[in-house]
Amino acid sequence: MSEPSTELQLLREWDADTPPLTDAARARARFRLHQAMLTPDTLAPASPAVRRRPVLRMAVAGVAAAAITTTVLVANESSPRTRPVSATTVLHGAAAEERRLEKPIAPRDDQFIYTKEIIKETPTKGGRTRTYVDESWDSVDGSKRSYVSELGHKQWVPVYRPGQSTWPPTRWSELKQLPTDPGKLLIALRDMGGKPDYSRPMKAADWPMTQVFVSGLLRAPVLPKRLRSAAYEALAAVPGIKVLPHQKDADGRVGIGIQYVGPAGTPWAKGGPILVFDPKTYRYLGMHDRRTAGGTRYEQWTYIAASAVVDRVMQRP
Repeated sequence: MSEPSTELQLLREWDADTPPLTDAARARARFRLHQAMLTPDTLAPASPAVRRRPVLRMAVAGVAAAAITTTVLVANESSPRTRPVSATTVLHGAAAEERRLEKPIAPRDDQFIYTKEIIKETPTKGGRTRTYVDESWDSVDGSKRSYVSELGHKQWVPVYRPGQSTWPPTRWSELKQLPTDPGKLLIALRDMGGKPDYSRPMKAADWPMTQVFVSGLLRAPVLPKRLRSAAYEALAAVPGIKVLPHQKDADGRVGIGIQYVGPAGTPWAKGGPILVFDPKTYRYLGMHDRRTAGGTRYEQWTYIAASAVVDRVMQRP
């Protein structure tokens, strides 16, 4: 029998006979659990038949000072000009653009969410750029087998077991339960797994995991009406955001980068993944991230090329 995973070890440390955890202790426990989830070496071996699609490349944030305002170069038809743009401005602009463009959908439980994601990556020290076209079909309610692709690795994912879930959720019913008010969304994600306490304000210790969940939610290719715009505005309220000018997306388009920076000693002290937005419309373009595999570090750019609701696996819109 293999050694228990770190998640199980953490859960076993929680003695049911002890007094309830304080808010700070609960935040630390959730942070440790999330770190274990993202560290492959600490996890038990996956099933030899198929592995559950991992939650990868989530934009995450640490606790830091208020959002930093910087000067971003914005071009107009005649000549370049500069103006100060804050993270709050960009994210609220992205929310407004999302509300303007979104097309509400209501998938049936027996359908699938189709996603086509383009991933480009280059070794940090130089080398050939590889492009992956990942197409996935996720069961709306988890009752059917899904077919997913990660960096070209294709696999069937079995139906959900009772009580099983993922983040961001793939079940439409779970997504529909999330509030579309930005403030309430933050609290619902902070208290995920229990009944949200909307009377308790956010504390400094609540932000690390809450912002991880908010940013992860934005990776869902299809969301219920108003939920994505609420997530953008919720993210704007998170401390520790800075703006990076002249960032490129996977197609080489120059945009405004939003990055989450944590305090010294945290995994995000040097900054997490960068979300790239159009400098004029603030429409979300894609993500710039890094990953390490086999001792090689890669620069990675991703974007969603297409998403839709379809009736069966392998069907394309």
